[in-house]
Amino acid sequence: MHTEPIDSQDRQARLIGALTSVLQTTAPVRLFETHISWVLVAGKHAYKIKKAVRFDFLDFSTLAARRRYCEEELRLNRRLAPELYLDVQPVTGSADTPQLSGPGAAIEYVLRMRAFDQDALWSERVAAGAIRPEEIDQLADRLAGFHQEAPVALAGMPWGTAAQLLACADDILATLAQLLPDAGAGPQAAALLDWHRSRHAQLGPAFARRRQDGYVREGHGDLHCGNIITLHGQATAFDCIEFSESLRWIDVLNDLAFAVMDLGVLGRPDLAARLLNRYLESGGDYAGLEVLRYYLVLRALVRCKVHLLRLQELAEDAPQRADCQRRIQSYLAYAGACMRPGRAALMITHGFSGSGKSTVAAQVVEMCGALRIRSDVERKRMQGMAPLSRAGAAPASALYAAAASEATYARLAGLARDIIAAGWPVVVDAAFLDSAERRRFALLAQELGVPFLILDVRAGAALMRERLAMRASQGNDPSDAGATVLAQQLAGHHPLSAEEMPRVVQVDSENGRVEAVLKAAVAGFGWCGSEREERKGPDA
Repeated sequence: MHTEPIDSQDRQARLIGALTSVLQTTAPVRLFETHISWVLVAGKHAYKIKKAVRFDFLDFSTLAARRRYCEEELRLNRRLAPELYLDVQPVTGSADTPQLSGPGAAIEYVLRMRAFDQDALWSERVAAGAIRPEEIDQLADRLAGFHQEAPVALAGMPWGTAAQLLACADDILATLAQLLPDAGAGPQAAALLDWHRSRHAQLGPAFARRRQDGYVREGHGDLHCGNIITLHGQATAFDCIEFSESLRWIDVLNDLAFAVMDLGVLGRPDLAARLLNRYLESGGDYAGLEVLRYYLVLRALVRCKVHLLRLQELAEDAPQRADCQRRIQSYLAYAGACMRPGRAALMITHGFSGSGKSTVAAQVVEMCGALRIRSDVERKRMQGMAPLSRAGAAPASALYAAAASEATYARLAGLARDIIAAGWPVVVDAAFLDSAERRRFALLAQELGVPFLILDVRAGAALMRERLAMRASQGNDPSDAGATVLAQQLAGHHPLSAEEMPRVVQVDSENGRVEAVLKAAVAGFGWCGSEREERKGPDA
């Protein structure tokens, strides 16, 4: 009996066949294969075996390396999906008569996981139109918390530097320059190269600031929709990169950009916008928007490269070639859209507590890729408070004193300026019942040369009181406002003036026509609908 370690893919293939027979005694076995691993799914469990391969980006050629990377994959993925990743088990015996965790020396190692249905994957759920808004919010909050807790790249580590980013991008672009002409996209390769050289040089100081400020961390590294899952009603990510530190230790927005990009290419820019907005709202990393478009382009080109390499493997008459070519063009189109300057605008809400401002602002986010900044969230963030923490008796709290409110609106103006400078439309979700505050933001839009809109959100007093009572009982909203605050607002607000009315869009949140009114309003900016169409992918 041969008990020496498996050292070739041929012997591994024999092992896979023998393990299939072993596992089939309890349940039918399904085999999934990639260029670097096999996965055997039997009943409630999946068994992942790394191939004995060596590439320029990984080395699984020895048993010791495969064991080490199995253990590393277990460690890393338990951060986001502890319920999926169980343990690493030795395979003993021989390639023809293997045993899992049997006696004797290990000849191979398997990573044991809980099995799941493929329709739990977001790549499947997006195509089926099954993704719910709360899944997007769960993932955004989970990623924001994950990134905040992840280890920070220390001085002396090479990760996340401008030079390391350049080397990564050069590798991708070299492949694209070689293979895109064969896919009928030669001119696009030249345009990508020119844009990248220019943009990378411009962003050099920003990359350095991001790293210095602690935003380069040990992330996931491969957050496309095929690695995001909803299990038992909870959304999370799995299958992070274990074999390359340079691909895993990255800017947190580079990590997030993969999921945002993939949702957009798969034809759901509304979900992509919701994910980005919720993530930023949760963590407050609005300053990173200056580098986000660069990362979105880079992530699209990564997937483009994957499909180009796949295209090279397919026979000329393979039916999958057409789909592969469509996907290549979709990723290129997305990259091209992100390479163009963003079209910004400044929108503010106006209305009493309970009128529906936040709901309307959230709809605008999904309609046109805007970012929402909320006074209730930023007011508490400035004091080191969590968004859902309660301030006590809100009217008497120092959190709502005049000085605190002035500081909050000043912060909102500063964030709006940064978001617009990065090329995004922004909707500022606040009451704006003081005419001086509305004027401040109108002048900011004028200074920045962007369109300005006031979303005047209305509802009857009885409904507003009912909404506030329901919100208080649920405890899932950052606002502390109740009936007392509403009464004070009704008695002491500054009505919209005749001078402001040309920029006002009245939104009645009771009549059920909110979406139609908002679509008509934002369409006047000239970018919302066209950008959504540009970014639709092959599965839209």
